[in-house]
Amino acid sequence: MKVLIIATNRNIHPMPVLPYGACMVAEAADRAGHRVRLLDLMFRRHPRQDLEAAVKEFAPEVLGLSIRNLDNNDMQAPVEFVSELAQTVRDLRNLTSAPLVLGGPAVGLMPEALLRLTGASWAVLGDGETVFPALLGALHHGKSLSRVPRLAWLEDGGYRVSSQTPCPVPEAATLPRFSRWLDLKAYRAGLASAPLQSKRGCPFSCIYCTYGVSEGTAYRLVPPREVAAGVAGLAAQGCRDIEFVDNVFNSPYDHALAVCRALAEVRHGARLITLELNPAFVDDALLGAMEAAGFVGVGLTAESAADPVLAGLRKGYTAAQVEKAAEAIRRSPLPCLWLFMLGGPGETRETVAETLAFARRILRRGDVAYLNVGIRIYPGTELEGLAREEGVLSGSVQEMLKPVFYFSPRLDLSWTLDRVRQAARDNLSILHGASLSHPWLPAINRLSRRLPLKPPLWRHTRHIRRLVRALGRDI
Repeated sequence: MKVLIIATNRNIHPMPVLPYGACMVAEAADRAGHRVRLLDLMFRRHPRQDLEAAVKEFAPEVLGLSIRNLDNNDMQAPVEFVSELAQTVRDLRNLTSAPLVLGGPAVGLMPEALLRLTGASWAVLGDGETVFPALLGALHHGKSLSRVPRLAWLEDGGYRVSSQTPCPVPEAATLPRFSRWLDLKAYRAGLASAPLQSKRGCPFSCIYCTYGVSEGTAYRLVPPREVAAGVAGLAAQGCRDIEFVDNVFNSPYDHALAVCRALAEVRHGARLITLELNPAFVDDALLGAMEAAGFVGVGLTAESAADPVLAGLRKGYTAAQVEKAAEAIRRSPLPCLWLFMLGGPGETRETVAETLAFARRILRRGDVAYLNVGIRIYPGTELEGLAREEGVLSGSVQEMLKPVFYFSPRLDLSWTLDRVRQAARDNLSILHGASLSHPWLPAINRLSRRLPLKPPLWRHTRHIRRLVRALGRDI
């Protein structure tokens, strides 16, 4: 079949992100024998005209719409992308009657609402590189779609799902050839890293998280040698900055160690990072193995340094474990990006003060703390139920396509924002939501590529902010 896949994400803040899933799906459909084109809208100056030209020239029989984000996940300055998505669908419907299939991370968050918004024929609930070719095969041969796994659709006004069972993790051989599908030069100019996974699935029970729904609650591990081969393959494509985008990289702990050891045996020449370390599983052995594997930076999703908040978020670790992880980080040469989430259940002025004091104390030169205020609420999460009980949320699920956030009713928002902004003013290594949407950031990303700055870019935050302040602004 003739298949046009459209990667709809155009958000370049804080930097452009390669459409990993769309490329995986395109590659898998191509290998299944279909004629596939991928239209990436990220850098298109005239996306509507380019969309029209692609449809008229290629005349696709099936359209795949890859949706990465519903919004920018920023309570301070929310930007929603749903209106732009709706316009894209209207443009497509004026051009072709080919069936429309939704996929991508955002679809796993709110499949029913997106089906109702777009009028699409089907939504892929995850594992698109397996599900989408199966759907195409069934359509091509006129077979029933009931056996296609992880497929959702609307029927007689009701929401239907074929199966929620996750598919096996595909072999590393399905790693996409990004250079075939994308303008890699443009992504490199924006300091984008190539994404890669060493596993799928999440057994944790964080109150706000949807990974257990979209990826399943059981781990599906990629063999360590296949992970290493994937890194080497990406580096051979010219993708030498690679980010592991597992929902948690260092759990299971033994698998993470095995991956690092396999990477250390391969002369891949890539610079590796992950921003998804769980503090409960951070120690000297892991950090040493990551350094030997080629990691040049790590991120810890601590969320808070206060026990009442960690308990309210159902994180499964304590402030003492966060402190122990900080001690291990202090002994490691790897720079660290600390990620905190303020305003969750149980947050008070006292717990905010604890977290801010912790952030100021543990930051070394080259480390950064990012302070996010408020938590995006998604349907089906425990946080949605709590928000409705507390009166924080009253709208319908369909209305939740627009960004809605939880913020502790025991805390004053303006007071919290004042403390966060003050912390960022006082410490050049502390950032908050407004930092990621600063209008100068794309230009800084492009400029830094021409300068002898070792990645990741955030390790140079202190110096960049000092320079920007000298120009009369700040980030």
